[in-house]
Amino acid sequence: MSEEPRAPYDPMPHGPEQVGVGPWPGGREAWPAGDQWDPELLAHGDRRNVVDRYRYWRLEAIVADLDTRRHDFHVAIENWQHDFNIGTVVRTANAFLAAEVHIVGNRRWNRRGAMVTDRYQHLRHHADVPALAAYLAERGVELLGIDNLPGSEPLETMELPRQACFLFGQEGPGLSAQAREVCDRTFSIAQFGSTRSINASAAAAIAMHSWVRRHADLAGDAAWRGGGPS
Repeated sequence: MSEEPRAPYDPMPHGPEQVGVGPWPGGREAWPAGDQWDPELLAHGDRRNVVDRYRYWRLEAIVADLDTRRHDFHVAIENWQHDFNIGTVVRTANAFLAAEVHIVGNRRWNRRGAMVTDRYQHLRHHADVPALAAYLAERGVELLGIDNLPGSEPLETMELPRQACFLFGQEGPGLSAQAREVCDRTFSIAQFGSTRSINASAAAAIAMHSWVRRHADLAGDAAWRGGGPS
């Protein structure tokens, strides 16, 4: 059994002792040619939590490749009280390949839950929700707030626009009054239990996946579904 410590971002605590792959087989003479390859990773191995497509690739090369395939939806989170859900939302936005993630309010947020995925995701800060709304309006992106408010459309039956930004409020209070005023529309997620609301990061994942089911290309190799070596 290897004595090498498990990578701190390894999401599979009961899996193999090591994540990723070791040095490129065959030594330096067998290294592949191309600007996307990282010499340090080729020489020492790639233990990052990335899909096989990006093994041994430079960070900048991965981001550039992702930029050719990003989806048309955005995600925005109000951050007035340093919400701990933001990191998880960023990680999910990376998984579903959001165009951008917008942090509204306080610039600082806890990145631990993102598990390094913020390095591959475009993040943008806005001082307040009107500034976010103005930025999106210039690009033809509809601002959709999520909150179980009177008059909110059911997510399950609404027609999600391709150019959309999902805005989530703080855990607990939900969307701020300012956010409710500037959103083009609000929607809610059907619940059947006793709790008044669901976790903000869970709601974000549901909204993003709803967009994916409606608009994403699910054919061929466009979607990664796991499998293969770690």
